[in-house]
Amino acid sequence: MTLRVDWRVSVGLVGTILKWLWVPLTLPFSLALYDGTPIVPFLVPMVGTLLVGAGLERLPETRDLQAREAFLMVALTWLSIALVGTVPFLLAGKGTLATPVNALFESMSGITTTGATVVVDFERHSRAIHLWRSTLQWLGGLGILVLATALLSQLSVGGAQLMETETQTQDVNKLTPRISETAALLWKLYVGLTALMIAVLTLLQVVGLAPEMTLFDAVAHAFTAVSTSGFSPRGDSIAAFSPAVQWAVVPFMALGATSFVLLYFVLQGDFARLRKSDEFRFYFGILGVFTAAVAAVLFTDPVPDLTAEETVRHALFQVVSIVTTTGYASIDFDLWSPAAKHLLFVGMFIGGMAGSTTCSIKALRWLVVIKAFRRDLFVATTPSAIRPVRLSGNVVDEQTVRDIYAYTLVSLVFFILGTVFVVIDASRVQVAVTEFEAMSAVAATFFNVGPAFGIAGPLASYESFPATTKVTMTLLMWIGRIEIIPVLVLLTPSFWRS
Repeated sequence: MTLRVDWRVSVGLVGTILKWLWVPLTLPFSLALYDGTPIVPFLVPMVGTLLVGAGLERLPETRDLQAREAFLMVALTWLSIALVGTVPFLLAGKGTLATPVNALFESMSGITTTGATVVVDFERHSRAIHLWRSTLQWLGGLGILVLATALLSQLSVGGAQLMETETQTQDVNKLTPRISETAALLWKLYVGLTALMIAVLTLLQVVGLAPEMTLFDAVAHAFTAVSTSGFSPRGDSIAAFSPAVQWAVVPFMALGATSFVLLYFVLQGDFARLRKSDEFRFYFGILGVFTAAVAAVLFTDPVPDLTAEETVRHALFQVVSIVTTTGYASIDFDLWSPAAKHLLFVGMFIGGMAGSTTCSIKALRWLVVIKAFRRDLFVATTPSAIRPVRLSGNVVDEQTVRDIYAYTLVSLVFFILGTVFVVIDASRVQVAVTEFEAMSAVAATFFNVGPAFGIAGPLASYESFPATTKVTMTLLMWIGRIEIIPVLVLLTPSFWRS
């Protein structure tokens, strides 16, 4: 029996990525030099990843990247970067990040843009370490953006190919003639949006509307807002800043979860695409409906004791933060009523648009599920009717509908199994975790949202969970970020057989 998949092709490409990982490491390295804090935690991985990456890149390749090698490359890339990302935390040797399990959890949470943290002692860590946490998330957002548009849509992962329909582009990968040029185009949009947010936050500080904001804070939060990630160098997250900052962050979270291909055409002046996109209207409709529902609950709930402006602001901020899987907190929403918290919990399962930096199941898939279910109800009463599922005026292939049904079902199965494991594991070591806390923590990690409720609430951390639970959640973050299918494909015997 021979291996049909050529692992050398995949590993060689992973080596190319690792070889250049020293570049983003120069950001925290430079800040450590400036602040006079240890540089070894960044110097070692800079040299190590360059040498290891260059070595792997030299593996002989026998053919170009095929579908099988692509699945393997996707899985290995996120896993290998997460492993490299743990090194600065371990070498810094401070606080809760000094243990291997916690360091890997934090690194995986960073590169998968989850935002779930085990940090409880924010002040003990240097600004350079906090910048590395933000940089990991910024890299993860850019990486999944390129992956979604240049690869997953071509591999038809869970209906990802529908992104072409929703952007009215015959081939997303051919926005430009080559994948590398498409990646460069997306990179420019991503960097431009990040730079704009840094400028906005800095301007708010200059005019006196954000006295707590520093340039470091502006950069760190721009990195994790545009990437819809959620890490903050502040223990209170965005609640540490003024209302002006909270209002300013909302549109950047929303844009980060909007299809970057759609944004590209809008910047070209083609606004008609917004009107034609069913997914765009559905996504922003969800944000509006959930915001109104949460605000209505808060207006009738005396516990928060908020003014009208505060109620609308926190409702909008937290809905956008959760639905886009960013995970920032403008307030300790764990103190809200069960009705408000359960609305946010449901929002964890939605996500933003395909072709963005967002996670979770995504609005596009839910839209197809709803349309297909409505079609099935109609056909059940009118058996002779032929009624295809349409998206933005285009017929959706029935195989694609089945793929999306399957992907959504598998996602929910992972969520259920993960919840059962967390409850059992917590009981094993006598850690007090309620069913709702377990459900929210699994949803927050598997769907890459970040904060949960109770023990892992918005102003708390995941440190209290058993080590075995944190390892499981680390795997869930990895599987959820690369959209499940690449990992499941690797586990099938036929993948490796001739």
